[in-house]
Amino acid sequence: MNGHASGQLNGHAQSSAANEQKMDYSKWRIKDENGRHTWHYLDSEEQIRQWPQDVSTKYFLGLPTEQPDLRPATRPSESIDNCLTFYSKLQMPSGHWACEYGGPLFLLPGLVITRYVCDVPTRPADAQAIKNYLFARQNKDGGWGLHVEGRSSVFGTAMNYTTIRLLGGSAEDPRMIRARGKLHELGGAVNGPHWAKFWLSLLGVMDWEIVNPVPPELWLLPDWVPIAPWRWWIHIRQVFLPMSFIWSRRYSKPLTPLTRALREELYTRPVDEINFASHRNSISPADNYHPKSWVLNVINFLLVWVWIPLLRTASIVEKAEAWTWKLVQMEDENTDYACLAPVNAPMNTVVCYLKEGPDSYSFRRHVERLNDYVWMNHEGMLMNGTNGVQVWDTSFTILAMAEAGVADNPKWRPMLTRALAFLDAHQIREEVKDREKCYRQQRKGAWPFSTATQGYTVSDCTSEGLRGTLLCQKVYNYPQLISDERLKDAVDVLLTMQNAHSGGFASYEPQRGSEYMELLNAAEVFGRIMVEYDYPECTTAVVTVLTLFQKFFPDYRSDEISHAKKRALKYIHDAQRADGSWYGSWGICFTYAAMFALESLASQGMTYSNSDASRRGCEFLISHLHPDGSGGWGESYTSCEDKVYRHQGEKSQVVQTAWACIALLAADYPDKEPVKKALQMIMSRQQSNGEWLQEAIEGVFNCSCMITYPNYKFYFPVRAMGMYVKKWGDEELLKR
Repeated sequence: MNGHASGQLNGHAQSSAANEQKMDYSKWRIKDENGRHTWHYLDSEEQIRQWPQDVSTKYFLGLPTEQPDLRPATRPSESIDNCLTFYSKLQMPSGHWACEYGGPLFLLPGLVITRYVCDVPTRPADAQAIKNYLFARQNKDGGWGLHVEGRSSVFGTAMNYTTIRLLGGSAEDPRMIRARGKLHELGGAVNGPHWAKFWLSLLGVMDWEIVNPVPPELWLLPDWVPIAPWRWWIHIRQVFLPMSFIWSRRYSKPLTPLTRALREELYTRPVDEINFASHRNSISPADNYHPKSWVLNVINFLLVWVWIPLLRTASIVEKAEAWTWKLVQMEDENTDYACLAPVNAPMNTVVCYLKEGPDSYSFRRHVERLNDYVWMNHEGMLMNGTNGVQVWDTSFTILAMAEAGVADNPKWRPMLTRALAFLDAHQIREEVKDREKCYRQQRKGAWPFSTATQGYTVSDCTSEGLRGTLLCQKVYNYPQLISDERLKDAVDVLLTMQNAHSGGFASYEPQRGSEYMELLNAAEVFGRIMVEYDYPECTTAVVTVLTLFQKFFPDYRSDEISHAKKRALKYIHDAQRADGSWYGSWGICFTYAAMFALESLASQGMTYSNSDASRRGCEFLISHLHPDGSGGWGESYTSCEDKVYRHQGEKSQVVQTAWACIALLAADYPDKEPVKKALQMIMSRQQSNGEWLQEAIEGVFNCSCMITYPNYKFYFPVRAMGMYVKKWGDEELLKR
């Protein structure tokens, strides 16, 4: 499988080789335009000759990379060198590392439905690649889940069944018959969550009466109102913005023979017999991760029976639609139509189609930009969770190489010089236009998760980008590409992002609304989605980098930084559970959070020997070694859902084992043997060309949806081994 990122089959129907319609993967190419990724299928031999596949493209597609076998590593330094020898071949021309950022299975349907509704044809190669991917990800029971390792749900099954049909899949294909059977077993599409009902109503295969109201009038609420949209978490805010405009217009694609057929296939009874309004609150238990509260049900009742028929005047609607349209335009212009993420991007595309028409610049630019989100792997074409992981992966690569003691090695210096140049190019240099009007967080000096074009401030991405820059420029004397003033700009942004009530740090912006707003969570399939929260990972990343920053700039805002760190440390201690763990919200799960928490405590001189919090964190990890006897760790994604530690499958995981080792080494855990045995396991799984193969999924968002970080398996083992060498020496760990 050549290290592919979709992980294990995990109960999927068959291998992709058995399912896919034959496609020539040697014709695919990835184009890197300063961090923007687009995939291209070459039709002619002349194109293929002029644009040969490079190693990274072959790797992403699961093709043989033809990299040589390396001398088997017996010591950590040798394993590090072997890994970097392979990993360096994956560096993109603009200096970053690209990867699949897949996992969620509700993203492709939004793209395909948008194209169908707006009469934008999907290229034949793309259509086949998407079908190949979805069939490869089909569960054995015929359905699809919320994510690639999840159990079948109405959301996953109804939406992906529809997607395949829109791309030419036959309803009589045996795989589609099984999918339809599973969907009917779950009660049919009427039992889907709110977002599924929205998309299917837009497509015209449901009636809008089934969709609980999303009135754009909410955007007219004064800012002081506790539930005003500016207080919502950025992702839900940017999704419900275009969703409310489309809901208000009640636009549906005029029926075609295909959508007429879907109106019969998606339900357990004839469509003419369905009272869609009676199913507004119908939902399958498989989808109902966060049941609607009684508060939300009362509000929906009042909207349906009082506000809409009696009080919602045409003038109010006109004013609300005009303001939401203006906010959509601001989002589009501030991101060059790339948008925040792949849920609001297709929705904004539809809004531009309805408002300005198919020939408008806004619509045509959106259609082009949607390609930024698609990705090819060995199974086919998927949709990434953002337009990439560029800044995040590049920053952590720099950190890993610094920890491994190779940042000043002439062999690797050119690679890190290019990486630093990428961070230079993608630090955000200016505020967005009308920042306060469009509710955006301060961003000058920040680093985003992906690219500066996407342009959203993220606290931990800014922290890791700043840390990587400080290490390169201040510790290892790389070119001073990023001025001291710009480094200070990054700190200025971070100091605006601390939550006043707790001392913790959130992700995109400080918490603006009460956590009680979760009572209004209408998404049903996600938890902790309505407002920003305190996150141990974000908080600890900020503490660690502020401490590093102060070594080089001790006089810059020193009192404010010290105060921020003091409050953050209190939050870190308060967030620790009685069993010594921290709950992780962006990686799986307690293991991931422990790495960040123990490192940040160590940066303040709090280690196993003198800190009860550090000691309890270490003991939690040691008590949760995987029972396979390998000496490694392996945590299941169900830990995120249930908020209780659960072991992963039958074996430990390389990435999570590296996280645990980093945590223990940072905390100065005194017993060498557990770490030594864990690294022996990691080294034993390294392939002859220096890579590690993909194992289970690594990331998560909103408690319930998992997402891949395939580059984690490169730089986190490198970092763990480098830290081991610093503490215990470069001893022989494996006999070859």
